Amino acid sequence: MAGRASRLLLLAGAAALASGSQGDREPVYRECVLQCEERNCSGGALKHFRSRQPIYMSLAGWTCRDDCKYECMWVTVGLYLQEGHQVPQFHGKWPFSRFLFFQEPASAVASFLNGLASLVMLCRYRTSVPASSPMYHTCVAFAWKMDYFCASTVILHSIYLCCVRTVGLQHPAVANVFRALLLLLLTAHVSYLSLIHFDYGYNLAANVAIGLVNVVWWLAWCLWNRRRLPHVRKCVAVVLLLQGLSLLELLDFPPLFWVLDAHAIWHISTIPVHVLFFSFLEDDSLYLLKESEAKLKLD
Repeated sequence: MAGRASRLLLLAGAAALASGSQGDREPVYRECVLQCEERNCSGGALKHFRSRQPIYMSLAGWTCRDDCKYECMWVTVGLYLQEGHQVPQFHGKWPFSRFLFFQEPASAVASFLNGLASLVMLCRYRTSVPASSPMYHTCVAFAWKMDYFCASTVILHSIYLCCVRTVGLQHPAVANVFRALLLLLLTAHVSYLSLIHFDYGYNLAANVAIGLVNVVWWLAWCLWNRRRLPHVRKCVAVVLLLQGLSLLELLDFPPLFWVLDAHAIWHISTIPVHVLFFSFLEDDSLYLLKESEAKLKLD
């Protein structure tokens, strides 16, 4: 035990200089995983493990090795706390208390609630706004992409939505060319990360860049139309709230009660933002519909 404690102390002192995760570099953790795999993950022991593993765990892809890593993670965390050191990360993540097959249960529930909020507001939007509204199909497509695609795609589609709202209604050809350009950028981005090199720094920089374009474009349009369109205040609030809440992602602390971390808090906090944004889309689509109907009457 004294040998383990000394190694633990050395690793804790070098944490500020080391890159990567501290916990999975700990010799105690590696030794524990190795012994667990030798004891449980081969031959008859592996058959016994699979026979007693809940079916939902096997369907979710949890292997014997994954189970060893999970159990040894908590052994290592216990040693760190016992020695008075800060809780380390493992394989780039904080330790979470597993629930069923969810490694991060709070984030999973929050993501589900986010999707549910988007679905409810989408149904309300489709009920309140006629399909003849100029922005109807673009807004509906944006709602589906929020639930099914990655962050980069959502931001790029938000930029496209802004392009349609500011330019595309008067010049559809411009919006079509801009959409093709965005699709080309997205394809190049995903191809580079998937086929060449998954660079976290590049991915973060790319998302920040397109995020700034999205924020500046929406805010500029809102400020330009603030007197003519009172409902743009909702859009301003959404943009500013999302930028403020995104700072939660910069917080880095061990999960509260081993369940609730900054990422989960961010997911939970953005749920009412979805409601506000769809409220803006509904108001704006109805305004555009009235405007188009008024022009038809004049003609």
